[in-house]
Amino acid sequence: MILDRQRAVRVAQRPLGQFLARVQRELGITGADVTICLVSDAEIARMNQVFRKKKGPTDVLSFPAIKRSKPAALPTKRRPQIRQTKRTARTRYFLGDVAISPSTARRNAKKLGRTFPSELQILTLHGVLHLLGYDHEADRGEMDRVEQRLRRKLGLT
Repeated sequence: MILDRQRAVRVAQRPLGQFLARVQRELGITGADVTICLVSDAEIARMNQVFRKKKGPTDVLSFPAIKRSKPAALPTKRRPQIRQTKRTARTRYFLGDVAISPSTARRNAKKLGRTFPSELQILTLHGVLHLLGYDHEADRGEMDRVEQRLRRKLGLT
């Protein structure tokens, strides 16, 4: 689900929601509910201060619903995702929330030579990986390797 709680930058929500669904399929978490909340720089700065004790706005923050001791296993070619053949009620679960500041994302996109939609997609992927327990600040490059592989697969630069 995409929630737009800011007014500074216009965001095409439908393509971002479609990309989120694509990420969920790729990661094997189609049964998970994820909320992407687009917030102002002021709001994300407040969240950054309260939850990370860091001053100023950032581009993305993740709030996992489940505390994990290690990252969730991702599907591989050797370990395919289980698919249901009958139409039955699927068990849904809440993975967590991702807050993105479109204003910061737009500035970063310009600085990094990316398009704004591409930057939003990269932040969405990054945020969902955090929801799955990945932590680039503590994992000796594991999250970066996974993210780069997925960016290539999803056509992101």
